Amino acid sequence: MKVVIETDYLQATIDSYGAELQSLYSKEHKIEYLWHGDPEFWGRHAPVLFPVVGSLKDQQYTHQGKTYKMGQHGFARDMEFALVEKKPDEVTFVLKSDEETKAIYPFDFQLFISYQLGGDGITTAYRVVNESDEEMYFSIGGHPAFNVPLEEGLTFEDYYLKTSPMKSRIQIPLVGPYIDLDNRTLGQTNASIAFTRDLFNNDALIYETIGLNSFSIFSDKSPHSITLSYNNLPFVGIWSPYGKEAPFICIEPWSGIADTVDASGELSQKFGIQKLATNEEFLSKYAITVK
Repeated sequence: MKVVIETDYLQATIDSYGAELQSLYSKEHKIEYLWHGDPEFWGRHAPVLFPVVGSLKDQQYTHQGKTYKMGQHGFARDMEFALVEKKPDEVTFVLKSDEETKAIYPFDFQLFISYQLGGDGITTAYRVVNESDEEMYFSIGGHPAFNVPLEEGLTFEDYYLKTSPMKSRIQIPLVGPYIDLDNRTLGQTNASIAFTRDLFNNDALIYETIGLNSFSIFSDKSPHSITLSYNNLPFVGIWSPYGKEAPFICIEPWSGIADTVDASGELSQKFGIQKLATNEEFLSKYAITVK
């Protein structure tokens, strides 16, 4: 089921399958900002990553002595969410644990995802509720993809990434699908990063983030831009599929991350994992603004 919310300036389309944002269209500028999901390059738009972000070591984890299989980015992006509430400019969906989820993730939970339009953008909000009788371990993150270029006559290489605050951030390299903490470096996000295809020859650029951060896609040849901002999420990934000439860039705010190259596989020991006590809830959000 596709749901449309709108204001005088913006229109957004969200699919209840995965509670995935599929379109962010400016009525004012007649521009579609979100990637349209062409499977030739990447068949998704802005999937929700839950209850893990990235890849688990050997696609599995252990909890209380039992081993569970789980694919990259978890299962929420491939499940039907229920509609909770719909307003002209806002919508909320929920995913609840059931026998299917508990076969691979043994926790009782509710995952609420809300989208709200306002001003010149949209806010995505996550609310995770632990309904288990034990501490719950999870990660959650966004994976929105944005059209680059945003208009005809420009190219991928006409754009660049600008960060705020403009300072260096710790960069975490990947070895295959896993993160390599021992070889963290100081990423040069204190200057604009020009988009080139070779920028992603080792997959995503991953940075540690603290406090308020924003990541913007600009071109000096256009007045139109995209900014993704958030507060107190620990990681961000910047990604475009290498070797495909894909016309999009993903800016991915995460509250978790892939397994380390030497991960034990024990979920409670996973680097970057979130912990939630019984009957407690976790809240996070990020905003996308467009010009």
